[in-house]
Amino acid sequence: METRTQLHEIRERRGISAAQLAKLTGVSRQTIYAIEAGDYVPNTALSLHLAKILEVGVEDLFQLEGDTVAAPPQVTVDLVASASLQKGQPVQLCRVGKRIIGVSAAPQPVMLQMADGVIIEQTKRARAKVQMFENEPEAGKRLLIAGCDPGIALLAHPLLQVDGVDLVVAQASSHQALDWLKQGKVHVAGTHLRDATTGEYNLPVIRRLFKQGVVKVVTFAIWEQGLVVRSGNPKGIRDIADLARNDIHIINREKGAGSRDLLDQKLKDAGISSDRVIGYERLAPGHLPAALAVSQGEADCCIATRSAARAFGLGFLPLATERYDLVFRRTELRLPAVQAILDVLNRAAVRRKLEMLAGYDTSKTGEVLVN
Repeated sequence: METRTQLHEIRERRGISAAQLAKLTGVSRQTIYAIEAGDYVPNTALSLHLAKILEVGVEDLFQLEGDTVAAPPQVTVDLVASASLQKGQPVQLCRVGKRIIGVSAAPQPVMLQMADGVIIEQTKRARAKVQMFENEPEAGKRLLIAGCDPGIALLAHPLLQVDGVDLVVAQASSHQALDWLKQGKVHVAGTHLRDATTGEYNLPVIRRLFKQGVVKVVTFAIWEQGLVVRSGNPKGIRDIADLARNDIHIINREKGAGSRDLLDQKLKDAGISSDRVIGYERLAPGHLPAALAVSQGEADCCIATRSAARAFGLGFLPLATERYDLVFRRTELRLPAVQAILDVLNRAAVRRKLEMLAGYDTSKTGEVLVN
């Protein structure tokens, strides 16, 4: 059976001349031309060498005549996203239980996010058909966390380096994250919700949402939330009462976010109606997007974590010390990816990163609150 090759096309796409490829592989330029013309079939060692240089698989370079390369499959997924996703948008995929979950891979300010496919059809409000770039990611090797804590990203490298686990983060308010966990759409939910009656963080709302014995709750870190202002604080913002000034524009968070709850409580304590705050109805989908808006001059102030202020070199006026917890469904505790993150939380190097880069108090990190 004859062999056909894509060597010429792949080499051209890489911008490598036949002479350059010949030099890199230690063969003559005529040999490269002969391979591309189909007159010469290289041995295994040369095939592997060519594939390594061109950063493709051997099967991408050579196929048997008559064989067809199967296109990556299309799959129907459940979407988890704070905003509606549209056709053509990139998504990351993660298996949670028997479901395949699609998470927005929206571009960041300076780069495109890694993605596993693109939406080709919105089948229902929270479901879509996705054209994958490759086959489905290996089950058990991805961990899907929903929440709003920017510090979670600091776990990605140690999880991948030591345990081979890809961390996928779905940006969500605390209430939304817990709701997705209850629906079985994520592995882990992050939350920082203060109970107005008891003043306790997270456990009262978790007990209302989940029956006893359904979830495990572990502390991630203790952080500060406060007023994030432009560098140098040019508007002279000192406390929550300043948000009622006519020259102050804020950017708020969506309903269900712990930051919005904190703002509402502080406004109530100060006797200030929300309709007196310019920008109250303007929303940002997370601590970092809110702080980014302040850094770009689109707002004078927002409520966010000290870590978000640090990330953009902004000023920070603390309002509250909060505990951010991670919530796991007990049915998934034996998953290797879940075991990996529970282990990572107890590593000294990870705690140092959280302390130095995010400004978190890690004295309670890894502490089990509900077993």
